[in-house]
Amino acid sequence: MLDNALVMIGLILLINIVYVSFFTIRMILTLKGQRYLAAFISVFEVIIYVIGLGIVLENLDNLYNLIAYATGYGLGVLVGMKIEEKLALGYIKVNVIVKDVNTEIPRILRDKGYGVTSWIANGLEGERLMIEILTSRKSEVDLYNTVKKIDEKAFIISHEPKAFYGGFWVKKVRR
Repeated sequence: MLDNALVMIGLILLINIVYVSFFTIRMILTLKGQRYLAAFISVFEVIIYVIGLGIVLENLDNLYNLIAYATGYGLGVLVGMKIEEKLALGYIKVNVIVKDVNTEIPRILRDKGYGVTSWIANGLEGERLMIEILTSRKSEVDLYNTVKKIDEKAFIISHEPKAFYGGFWVKKVRR
């Protein structure tokens, strides 16, 4: 089977896409504190890596194998990022700044279940309403769409919190 050059190139490409996808997901899980799942995934990651690298090293005389390996690595990064995007692990803190200090955005977001804190802030052009929201990454797009539907000129910035404690919403969060 490995005598056919196209089959070998395809196999190397596929192996590296799978390997780097596992690598990307493992790194993200590690950063998110999911150490046992990350360790479990790393077992398969290393097995796939050794098999793919072994095939390439046994056949270094063929430049196409090396190109397939490198291309598979790049595609694996993209696939791994897409998988992580779909998993949407973790939480984000979103700050929204709007001109209208009497906007209904805080009430609407609270009605949708978001944890919202708001206060009047002073900007370059006067008073603004500052709104801080903590939500899961899975709800991120819905949150942005809700805010933009109410105030398309709202300034939105998000951060990924490393840790959070206390507050009413944290009681609902699965640890």
